[in-house]
Amino acid sequence: MLAKVGQPAPSFTLESTKDAKTPKELGKKISLSDYRGKWLIFFFYPLDFTFVCPTEITALSDRYDELKDLDADVLGASTDSVHSHFAWLNTPREKNGIAGTRYPLVADYTKEVARAYGVLNEQTGTAQRGLFIIDPDGVLKYAVVTDDNVGRSVDETIRILEALQTGGLCPAEWKPGAELLVKP
Repeated sequence: MLAKVGQPAPSFTLESTKDAKTPKELGKKISLSDYRGKWLIFFFYPLDFTFVCPTEITALSDRYDELKDLDADVLGASTDSVHSHFAWLNTPREKNGIAGTRYPLVADYTKEVARAYGVLNEQTGTAQRGLFIIDPDGVLKYAVVTDDNVGRSVDETIRILEALQTGGLCPAEWKPGAELLVKP
């Protein structure tokens, strides 16, 4: 099943860094179904220990409370292993690490989930930058894929999430509190 906006998001169960304080605690499985009843910002990034990726991961982490207040959770994924994720999560930010990240990362080591979400670069075996917003019923509501060189905007992600949560018609440049469009 390939990801399509307006359709159920492709299901997954992947090993994660959730609640791991030591390498022996790695691998707790996370499934899409674990997020039923809340919004999920599920994103892919190319590789651990790279340059643009930590800016996105830490930017989302720094705004995590805002996202939780919007009844949303965050889950990051790449085709790296949970061991690589754990090492990166334990590397200080000033050394290009993502220490202090407040949500788990999952390992799509088989690349099946990246392929299902349409972000797998088959030549390199890495994921492109893909961001997906999945509603509380598991329906994919938003999808964006960018070039590896361009980081995503947390402000725009939050704006889109809030627009989707209105359930209404939001014009271009809509911001929370602005009027919605009315069908004639």
